[in-house]
Amino acid sequence: MSTLIKNVSVINEGTVRKAHVLINEDRIERIDLSCTIEPNAREVIEAEGKYLLPGAIDDQVHFREPGLTHKAELATESKAAVAGGITSFMEMPNTVPNTLTQELLQQKYDRAAEVSPANYSFFMGASNDNIEEVLKTDPKQVCGVKVFMGSSTGNMLVDNRATLEGIFKECPMLIATHCEDEATIRANTEKARATYGENVPISQHPVIRDAEACYRSSSMAVELATKYDARLHILHISTAKEISLFRNDIPLEEKRITAEACIHHLWFTDKQYLDKGTHIKWNPAVKTADDRAAVRAALKSGHIDVVATDHAPHTLEEKSQSYFKAPSGGPLVQHAMVAMFEMAKDGIIDMTDIPQLMSHNVARVFDMGQRGYVREGYFADLVLVDPNDSWTVTRDNLLYKCGWSPFEGQEFSHRIHATWVNGVKVYDGENVTDNPAGKRLTFDR
Repeated sequence: MSTLIKNVSVINEGTVRKAHVLINEDRIERIDLSCTIEPNAREVIEAEGKYLLPGAIDDQVHFREPGLTHKAELATESKAAVAGGITSFMEMPNTVPNTLTQELLQQKYDRAAEVSPANYSFFMGASNDNIEEVLKTDPKQVCGVKVFMGSSTGNMLVDNRATLEGIFKECPMLIATHCEDEATIRANTEKARATYGENVPISQHPVIRDAEACYRSSSMAVELATKYDARLHILHISTAKEISLFRNDIPLEEKRITAEACIHHLWFTDKQYLDKGTHIKWNPAVKTADDRAAVRAALKSGHIDVVATDHAPHTLEEKSQSYFKAPSGGPLVQHAMVAMFEMAKDGIIDMTDIPQLMSHNVARVFDMGQRGYVREGYFADLVLVDPNDSWTVTRDNLLYKCGWSPFEGQEFSHRIHATWVNGVKVYDGENVTDNPAGKRLTFDR
């Protein structure tokens, strides 16, 4: 099982360099910068003019299995992920039932082993009363513990201060938080209802779930993490105000508090509620152009460390309801990497930032060994990208089970040409394999 990718431009560790890259079994065996090796590989790919980079590691997805499989499944969404250049994912606990016991957590791992072409890990869920189960979680085998410090899909709100203190004090592994202050959101909701009744327009979403709600919760999480020296990772930063909570003056490995930005907060603004409506309703909300600019700048400054998707499908019927009834979330894994390349083309980020933010830094934040880089001896989780093959997102080329995308009608200049997971070509530019080539992610903690 060997593949030679010839004359490819490798985007990795801040450089773009032409090389031959040899995959043997599940590893990268050789990176030849002289482009002269001619081993007897089973498959030889001439990749002149194309880019090779490490597969993205998405630290926040909702694949809806078990219990919500009318929206999505581990099989369908992991296939969409590899077609989008995501070779590893970390999935959230707000399924049905919520992943609040070790038994339910293991069931997810067992299912992924049967169907996932991508590597996988699953967050253990925290609630107001399951701290004993949380503390049974193995840091070497599980990516982290998820705490909803603001209600979202799945009703897993942890709002008991004593419970939060206990989690931050006792948990020996990474704590990932959804941060929105529930009291602020409820007060803002009542104000909106007083003005509009039940017919609140979608444009009020970032007013109801405003910057203050985000900051109050994020600052509390930082306060608790600092108090107990906990390892905190705050998800989907969406406001300019929150950036000040994070440091950029120390190496990433020394940070005890890290932050994530998501594709939708980097791409959309509140002006687009007018035409996109509830299809861009997320929690936290898409906010102003100034907020978007601040989050983008924080990627460059090092205040925000990683980029993810928060892929969270709902059916088109569900998303087409009125403001209060339409759930928050949308599908993103198939288009996240090409959206990042589009931002690079537009000069918003550098091309070398893409593997840095979507692969290298994620591996470092989560202490993942031998993944996230194009390095000899590392797992061959790789993506081949054609920068000269433009295409338009339509419902006909979507792989999401929900069958729609907030990017419909968007033209992208780059196309995912092939994806390898553990040395197996799981996507050839047109079709995704049925081979469950993914492996359980492990962590060097």
